[in-house]
Amino acid sequence: MQKVKIALLGFGNVGQGVWQILNTNKKQIILNCGREIEISKILVRDIEKPRNVDVPKDILTTDIEDILADDQIAVVVELMGGLNPSMQYMLKAMRCKKHVVTANKLVLATQGEELFKTAEEEGVLFYYEASVGGGIPIIREINESLTANKIEQLVGIINGTTNYILTKMTMEGMDFNEALRGAQEKGFAEADPTSDIEGYDAAYKLAIMASLSFGTKIDMNCIYREGISNIKAVDIEYADSFGYAIKLLAIGKDINNRLELRVHPTMIPKTHPLANVNDSFNAIFIKGNAVGDLMLYGRGAGSLPTGSAVVGDIISILRSNTDLSELTNMKNSMAPKKIQASEENVSGYYIRLNVKDRHGILGEIASVLGRHNTSILTVTQKVKSEDNVSLVFITHSTLEGNIMKSLKAINDLDNVNSIENIIRIENFS
Repeated sequence: MQKVKIALLGFGNVGQGVWQILNTNKKQIILNCGREIEISKILVRDIEKPRNVDVPKDILTTDIEDILADDQIAVVVELMGGLNPSMQYMLKAMRCKKHVVTANKLVLATQGEELFKTAEEEGVLFYYEASVGGGIPIIREINESLTANKIEQLVGIINGTTNYILTKMTMEGMDFNEALRGAQEKGFAEADPTSDIEGYDAAYKLAIMASLSFGTKIDMNCIYREGISNIKAVDIEYADSFGYAIKLLAIGKDINNRLELRVHPTMIPKTHPLANVNDSFNAIFIKGNAVGDLMLYGRGAGSLPTGSAVVGDIISILRSNTDLSELTNMKNSMAPKKIQASEENVSGYYIRLNVKDRHGILGEIASVLGRHNTSILTVTQKVKSEDNVSLVFITHSTLEGNIMKSLKAINDLDNVNSIENIIRIENFS
């Protein structure tokens, strides 16, 4: 039985998941790829650090050169996260003629072109299934199963932390901070949750999927991004009363070779499949011009689901006779498509205002919206105090530019205290 040696860069939750899968499913993996996979080196910061799995100390190292100089190591698996030194280690491994597997969405979204180019130049494989959707095989679906399609739309819940928080706020009436603390206690959120709750993580993943799906390079700075930290319990209640659920969605659309790319909290009909994706689960809704609508669903994070995607990539490398990274390079070398400004995006809107309880204020606001080509679908009024009321408007679909102009004018009205929140609405019509 031929043995293939690999190395892990980093040994956190995902690295330990990879270790567990390779040992627990050893016989099945040999059956699937005809070879035994051995982890011969693991790069760590501290060899003496206590770990949840029992690993021989002689395979732990703090020196990347121990891995790069070992000609018997065929595959390097980067699981450190962050931009550097992860990026430099992957490039060095490729230049040492080692295949590379990663789960690093930040590097892929911002520096992927250099990695793809280096892999091609060095004649090595570069796989990254675990970078998006954890255990959901979205990259393989786009690169292989859906290649007969022109992908027109991607809509996904691709961050488990924010989905867990919104689920707790919806199902159990928690406020945002309470739900965030629960996510941190369960290990779904980091001590600094900014990347998740402010939408950066989802934007990185959208950039990767959009680049593959729409065949163009994606500039991260062109993706509109908004997090969930401004969502309040009252917004959840209003959404429910209107027949909507609130989810953090990553949305990518190819409309006549112009791309619409955005990440933000979104009200969606409770009858839509994505509305019923709860807790830390992820789901990605895809529309192809041949296949129609399909949805992939599963655990979007966690040591074993993500580790499963990593090991799947390792097995693919060992079984592969084709450099699939070349397909990615071909896509990224295509002519760039224009990403439209957020002002050009079209959707419905939920607008919640705090206003003085004065005669005619509703008419003033409706007049402003009308002047900016925004049609009101419904309006709800609730008394907040003796002098103030809460006004909630649901609009028909309109340009975001119209909404922004309307809100600027509304904010200047004497009887408007504050614009409390604005949430986009997707009806998937």
